[in-house]
Amino acid sequence: MHIIPIASGKGGVGKSLIAANLSIALAQAGKRVILADVDLGGSNLHMLLGLRSIKKGIGTYLSNQKLSFKDLLIKTKYKGLDFIPGDAEIPGTANLSHTQKNKLIKNLTSLDTEYLIIDLAAGTNFNVIDFFLISSRGIIVTMPTLTATLNAYLFIKNALFRILYSLIEKNSPVLAYLDELKKKGDGLQKIYLPQLLDNIKALDKKVYTSYRKKAEHFHPRLILNLLENQKDTTIAERLRRSVKEYLGIDIEHLGVMYRDEMQDIALNSRLPLLVYKPQSILSGAIYRIADKLTQYVEDEEQLLDISSFDESFQVAELEAEIDFSERLRYIEELMHSNSLSMGDLVDIIRSQHIEIEKLKKENQLLKTKLAKAVREGFKL
Repeated sequence: MHIIPIASGKGGVGKSLIAANLSIALAQAGKRVILADVDLGGSNLHMLLGLRSIKKGIGTYLSNQKLSFKDLLIKTKYKGLDFIPGDAEIPGTANLSHTQKNKLIKNLTSLDTEYLIIDLAAGTNFNVIDFFLISSRGIIVTMPTLTATLNAYLFIKNALFRILYSLIEKNSPVLAYLDELKKKGDGLQKIYLPQLLDNIKALDKKVYTSYRKKAEHFHPRLILNLLENQKDTTIAERLRRSVKEYLGIDIEHLGVMYRDEMQDIALNSRLPLLVYKPQSILSGAIYRIADKLTQYVEDEEQLLDISSFDESFQVAELEAEIDFSERLRYIEELMHSNSLSMGDLVDIIRSQHIEIEKLKKENQLLKTKLAKAVREGFKL
């Protein structure tokens, strides 16, 4: 079974839409797929599949010991795709206990399917990260804004720290060292990870070696969503360089998806985008990503050829260029056929102007933070 957790450092980046449509694309390719809504406390994935009145889900299962986990499986109208609903509006489901979390992970990883897609909650709390770490190659969805890419970086950083802490024994000198850093308030936040690992190596070589072995196989995959123009793709490369330099791991680029109002129209129609408009540029991007997922080697723990990561970023840039050209051609066709009014064109330009102004403000915020960091003498 290929387990694919899908996470995001912040909400509003299209994570659930990608999870739902990617599951359908894999099912259409003849794969057996289970899509699980583990965005507990905010489960709404069933709406993207056009399902109504969910009476039981993970929340019901956790609160009812008599219920079997397999009873949660719902056969969707899409051949090959089964669905596990989330909290079913059971209060408090988001605050899983350690026992509940382990029970849920055990049940999820015991399912009989080829692909398990797990839609996680946004953010970086321990429960979300632990579900993400079920696989060494989960997907992180982000968008080309300062806050979204920063949160994607912090998600990866928190995941690495979670791996590190899982290897430390209670009375280890490493734990005492990390606790001392915590007492400094922002000690762990501003620590330079390679330097931290050198210090850990001096304290406990066994912990250091175990961490290196785990981190060697941890290669999150990136989807850059809600692009406005082709230049936005450079943000993915900058994120990759930061992750490589400051966290010591490599990430892979699965692809890009442009912003498209078709997403909202499909959602309001309670239809997945692939069903509402399968020939759209956005649907094409999802199919491309699904094709890439089916091409990966069976053993996800196998040491990967890092050169393939370089190629993935080059391919993503080429795909972004093709999609952007197709997007412009589509708008031109609408104008020539009078399907796109002058008012529609004004709305498109206005929305792009708003996004540009937003990016300018975020750019200014980044410059301010960088200047402050330089003054304080911290390494970012």
